[in-house]
Amino acid sequence: MKHSLWVLSLAAVLPFTASAQDASREAREIIEAVNARNDGAYVSRDATFELTDRRGITRVEKTTGYRKYFGDEKRTVIFYTEPSNVRGTGFLTWDYPDIDAEDDQWLYLPALGKVRRISASDRGDYFLGTDLTYEEIKKENKIEIDDYNFSLLGESEVDGAAVVEIEAIPVNETVARELGYSRIVLSIDPQIQMSRHSEYWDVNGNRLKTIHNGNIEQIDGIWTVTEVNVINHKTDHRTRLLFENIDYETEVPDRTFNRQMLERGLR
Repeated sequence: MKHSLWVLSLAAVLPFTASAQDASREAREIIEAVNARNDGAYVSRDATFELTDRRGITRVEKTTGYRKYFGDEKRTVIFYTEPSNVRGTGFLTWDYPDIDAEDDQWLYLPALGKVRRISASDRGDYFLGTDLTYEEIKKENKIEIDDYNFSLLGESEVDGAAVVEIEAIPVNETVARELGYSRIVLSIDPQIQMSRHSEYWDVNGNRLKTIHNGNIEQIDGIWTVTEVNVINHKTDHRTRLLFENIDYETEVPDRTFNRQMLERGLR
């Protein structure tokens, strides 16, 4: 598991250098610090998804999820518990540290009674009716650093906190189409090594969506987002994600993260 040994301050990155190469390197170092942020050796938590369409009709879904590090490899599993028509649906991901290894992701749909593998080319698809992609569910506020080129844009403020604005551009067209984005602007709070707000543009350069991380607090000494609000500007669909019963102290058994458990569920 990667742990950050320092907290990057604004003074470390501002004022920006005149060199574009230096600015790019500084931006990448900030993202590296975000990815190295301590997020616990394991965690269990409940989550509520509130999905609201353009007519204002809201659907509520509830899940229970677990995450655990196996060395530098991260495994995550999510089980749907409500409503009844999605109960038993499960999503399992093994996120490998080796950039040349394709991460393993599986989706279990009880109505079909089988597990479907999610390939890397599908990682930009939206996750089960939400406005978050499979990649974003897997990464949990962290970023696959080799997917992007980064640059510093300046500084601003989000929710009263000073942030550094970083632009992320996919390294090539293939990655852009896999992720579904041509550009992202991340508002990184260096004091907590986390994005507070991010804006996304689709592969055609049109404004696509906004993700806002709210109610960031320390739980068991770990900075934690307890509310995520996503707006899809194309469809006017919204996702509100609320986390509760967050526990970083109770160890999660290894067997929780295998395909057999994915099919069996929480019963």
